[in-house]
Amino acid sequence: MIIMINGSFGAGKTSTAQQLQPLIPNSMIYDPEEVGYMLRKIIPEDVYLETEKTDDFQDIELWRVLVVQTAQALINKYHKHLIVPMTLYKSENFDYIYDGFKNIDAETFHFCLVASEETLKKRVEQRGDTFSSWYEKHVEAAVNAFAQTKFNEHIYTDLIDTEEVIAIILDKISKND
Repeated sequence: MIIMINGSFGAGKTSTAQQLQPLIPNSMIYDPEEVGYMLRKIIPEDVYLETEKTDDFQDIELWRVLVVQTAQALINKYHKHLIVPMTLYKSENFDYIYDGFKNIDAETFHFCLVASEETLKKRVEQRGDTFSSWYEKHVEAAVNAFAQTKFNEHIYTDLIDTEEVIAIILDKISKND
């Protein structure tokens, strides 16, 4: 099983994944951001394709390919369910990764944690980050993108806590058994 926990920065993905993982037997957290950090370290900027020269490693085409290949390798090697927190709002990347995960395991679930921009800003600042123009641009883009039906199953987190988010996720995946 693969559980994708999508959402904007500050939506509660990491907290949800960390608290959900002990409740899903034989599971582990796989964070695709780590793949992006690795690519930033090993690919010199002058090697990037023109479309990859942005402030977002998700624009590096190899990122989405390696995200899926790494998920496959983790499952093959360790035989664990994956809980995957990520902000994945670019349609092309979402389609590639979601379809890739479904090819790895038909029991792939996607949950999109959604909150207002005001709530997201407050949460980012509460965790000690500055809600800079980078955050503002990416949060706005994510909030707009997540309105698309492809990003369903929405879980609105403005007025509920992490435990309630987890209960919703557990209920949805248990109905699939």
